[in-house]
Amino acid sequence: MSQEFLWYIPNTVEPGHRGDDTTDGWGTLGFSTEIALAAEAHGWGGALIGTGWGRPDTFTVATALAARTTTFQPLVAIRPGYWQPAHFASAAATLDRLSGGRLLVNIVSGLDNAGAYGDGESDPARRYDRTREFLQLVRRLWTEENVTFRGEFFGVEDSTVSPRPYGAENGRTPRLYFGGASAAAEAVSATEADVQLFWGEPLDGVAERIDRLKKLSESLGRTHAPLEFGLRITTLVRDTTEEAWHDAEAKVTKLAGSRADSTFTDQRRRAVGQQRLYDLAERGEVLDSCLYTAPGRVGGGGAGTTWLVGSPDDVAAALRKYGELGITHFVLSDTPYKPEVARIGDQLLSRLREPDPATPPAGVGDTVSTPG
Repeated sequence: MSQEFLWYIPNTVEPGHRGDDTTDGWGTLGFSTEIALAAEAHGWGGALIGTGWGRPDTFTVATALAARTTTFQPLVAIRPGYWQPAHFASAAATLDRLSGGRLLVNIVSGLDNAGAYGDGESDPARRYDRTREFLQLVRRLWTEENVTFRGEFFGVEDSTVSPRPYGAENGRTPRLYFGGASAAAEAVSATEADVQLFWGEPLDGVAERIDRLKKLSESLGRTHAPLEFGLRITTLVRDTTEEAWHDAEAKVTKLAGSRADSTFTDQRRRAVGQQRLYDLAERGEVLDSCLYTAPGRVGGGGAGTTWLVGSPDDVAAALRKYGELGITHFVLSDTPYKPEVARIGDQLLSRLREPDPATPPAGVGDTVSTPG
């Protein structure tokens, strides 16, 4: 299965996101467009666009970026408590059609600022029940005509989305990414998502979750194509291993003395997946070959909680290990976002797209293995 590499666009109005020292352009279309064009020029398939109350509307930004790029795929984060299924299905199908099938969607169920959104559902289990129903209805609206549905949370009558997503006549719809580590979240992912995104956990934790999700897919009667898996993580890459660790330690020291990330709310800090990351520090400061847990001790959250640190070869080798477990979607980033999208794209992606140097080519050695 081919691999996909995406970058990250912070999409905030305030400077300083995750230590980015860029002072100008935050919250402007020009700033995000520069990152998107750089991603396109340096080997990335697209980028995840950050979302949250008090930030520019993610769907609007994605639409503008799609109009200013050629191959860039916006991975748009949306919340079922903010969108109604029919409204979202129509908006997403329109953007996907206009962009020639470039839309990717990241479904977010976790709490952000429910009161500001006007979202009255705060119970986590109920939120995941609502998300499951949302996804089921959206898929029907993308693929069927005259849909009538009466569920616990949503309902439509004689609803037909027009235009359909790009390639819908051939069975294609926008890919749905989903996160979450609780039992309720994993049940939704196992049955309804296309891609399960993991935070930067060690290899053993990711392997265990992949195994569990595959078994859940079977036991819960998944009806879609097999679930795929992705990794969302910070990658601090420098020319040498020594330089990378020096800069990583310096960055952690600086983050420890800075103000908290305003986009990382108390609700997000209490999420099951986030707590799994925080708990990693108890196992050690560096796990596997180069997974750095110290950022979580100084307030890092989400993809900024753990980092892969090292030379391009170090980090490429670490990412290949995730690939061996079944990860095929990688959402990477480091700050400052604009220069790093180019440098990491040039230094890291070329290595990841080359054959693994640790694997001898066919004809070398006594035996040749063929995939089963």
